[in-house]
Amino acid sequence: MSGHIFDTPVLVAGAGPVGSVLALELARHGTPSIVLEKSVRPPRFPKMDYVNGRSMELLDRLGVSAEIRSRGVAADQPASFIFSRSAAEPPVTVWRYPSVAEVSRRNSAVTDGTAPEQAYQRVQGSLLEEVLRRAARAHPLVDLREGWRVTGFAPAGTGVRASVTGPGGPACVTARYLVACDGAASTIREAAGIAVSASGPPTQHCSLYFTSSDPALCRYGPAFLTTTTRGLNLVSRDGERTWTASFLVADGQPPPDPVAVMQEKFGCEFAIEELLEVSYWRGTLAVADAYRAGPVFLAGDAAHQFYPVGGHGANTGIADAVDLGWKLAASTAGWGGSGLLDSYQAERRPVALFNKEMCANLMEAWQRFARLAAIGTPTEVLAGFLRQEAYQLDNVGIHFGYRYSGSPVVCVVAGSPPSWHWGEVAAVPWPGGRLPSAQLGGTPLYRLLGTGFTLVDLSGTDAGETFVKEAAQRHIPLVWLREDDAAVRRRWSCDLVLVRPDQHVAWQGSATPDDAGAVLDRARGYQQTGVWS
Repeated sequence: MSGHIFDTPVLVAGAGPVGSVLALELARHGTPSIVLEKSVRPPRFPKMDYVNGRSMELLDRLGVSAEIRSRGVAADQPASFIFSRSAAEPPVTVWRYPSVAEVSRRNSAVTDGTAPEQAYQRVQGSLLEEVLRRAARAHPLVDLREGWRVTGFAPAGTGVRASVTGPGGPACVTARYLVACDGAASTIREAAGIAVSASGPPTQHCSLYFTSSDPALCRYGPAFLTTTTRGLNLVSRDGERTWTASFLVADGQPPPDPVAVMQEKFGCEFAIEELLEVSYWRGTLAVADAYRAGPVFLAGDAAHQFYPVGGHGANTGIADAVDLGWKLAASTAGWGGSGLLDSYQAERRPVALFNKEMCANLMEAWQRFARLAAIGTPTEVLAGFLRQEAYQLDNVGIHFGYRYSGSPVVCVVAGSPPSWHWGEVAAVPWPGGRLPSAQLGGTPLYRLLGTGFTLVDLSGTDAGETFVKEAAQRHIPLVWLREDDAAVRRRWSCDLVLVRPDQHVAWQGSATPDDAGAVLDRARGYQQTGVWS
């Protein structure tokens, strides 16, 4: 081994969207990291293509949302889903989903908190990774090393000693924490001895990435996705001339002519200008049995794998990175308690398990469409079935409504939680849930939140002063946001809301609790007894 030894609070393996977001989140809190990425440039194949509105809210905090939108599909492009027996026939039905511009206009007209701050964005995963890698590379607290990878690790004191290799040969990195963002086939997860539980056997798929301006591809109007009963999913990657087409490889053997298979399954021939890449991949629904092994953590595809339907994969991973990032930073800075890092698994693994089921739910509609067509179901019946399933498309409740209600670092309060709806965003705060959107003094509330904790104080008094003093004693970064807004206070039915760095509510109430210090201790992961334990 080389004599070169590097030291860092956090070593991140992988600079895909999740690893890069994690590094940027750490840097946002003043925590440096080393990020090792085996590839020297982002992949050519786009992988994912949908960043949901919740992820855009989280990315906006990191200052990258504007560039992501500029690199993505134009805001006026609708995101329709076409279901067809064959491209040679009119669609069976179309699920119509509004464009980013339409969603933004609709959201801006809503003032009761039930609309997100950000609309979704379609963007090729390769471009998203390029934007995030560049931001990480440019940040002074992120040491991004491309062409490097972790080859092994061993315990070292309270942290790890990782063997790494790169252009300069072998070296080692000592780190307090190691985070595996190295994908579904994570070598770090395997070395840590963490098993993965899958739902059903894996499937093998072929995807073709190509350019084409042939009007046959959009004969029935622009679409985000076209799916045929012959087994092809065609995705428009840029709203213009870049596409991916995917189909199941039933026997696991690559076809001799994948282009011919693609066109047969599409139902007509079309001209390809450039075949950019042919990729074979394994599809699975799986979640790791644990998200932590001592100082080693899993995030993104290393922790969970979904099929590319419903927008669950990268979006779940981005939220992983934000949740883990602020907790690692707090632990490194010394104000996070021993239970804070344990809460990462308690919060994020249930979300992955839920999203796994939601992904399976949508996949079943796709698969049933093909099965029903295969048994001769009349077109009007197929159309009626698909209309019934169209509710799955507008699923903002899934993306915005996950709650960490059972988290050990969330304070339970009296009362009943707000109801959850598939296609709606909760308008009132609740411990563990996302802070609802609101305007305070004409400014979006999200723009006013601090980097650390924020106490939103609508009391019009000095009710939050005790929290400020207790936070200072514990060296907890806290912004006291005082706004005497009667309309928001009436809607929320509480005066005080303690918001975490990830924009989730840690506690809320109508008056300062008897022991505000205990609330803060629970929120930062210190073991407590009494009312908040």
